[in-house]
Amino acid sequence: MLTEEEGAEGLKLARAAIEKYLRENSSLNAPGDLPASFEEKRGVFVTLNKYGNLRGCIGYPYPVFKLKDAIIDAAISAAVSDPRFPSVTKAEFEDITIELTVLSTPRMLKVKPKDLPEQIEIGRHGLIVKSGIYQGLLLPQVATEYNWSAEEFLCQTCWKAGLPQDAWLEKDTEVSTFEGQIFREGEKR
Repeated sequence: MLTEEEGAEGLKLARAAIEKYLRENSSLNAPGDLPASFEEKRGVFVTLNKYGNLRGCIGYPYPVFKLKDAIIDAAISAAVSDPRFPSVTKAEFEDITIELTVLSTPRMLKVKPKDLPEQIEIGRHGLIVKSGIYQGLLLPQVATEYNWSAEEFLCQTCWKAGLPQDAWLEKDTEVSTFEGQIFREGEKR
């Protein structure tokens, strides 16, 4: 778990990375004075919102990069590489608020498909659904924002993966849970 101070540092790092990229079209080098936790390999997602609406969200579900590097790359990608949105412009960036979600390592659920909903705690767990070449992920806060049940959360994650919504009931579909620690910038920075 990160402290609130470390979460605030992560948000500052994400903002600085996007600002530098939008200004100079180059990546930020992480400062050397970050807390030791930023050297640990962690999964992370950076979500951008504009006036409360999603404007970009990209990340790494698995701990393959040091936290500092994952934040920098995910922040830039959320701003300019999310295929659902045009790139964020310098002019609009002042209206963007950043949310940082630091993930625990995903854990595959090894239960019968019909028992999956009992293993999912809304508000605590995020989901990854995989079947063949298809994979979808939804962060823990999504189910809470939409007031979904565990079954709805499973169906929506399947849909995000490009699968039929009931694909979670198939025995060859893998469902994993993870937890996310969420840090948000205030609306008025």
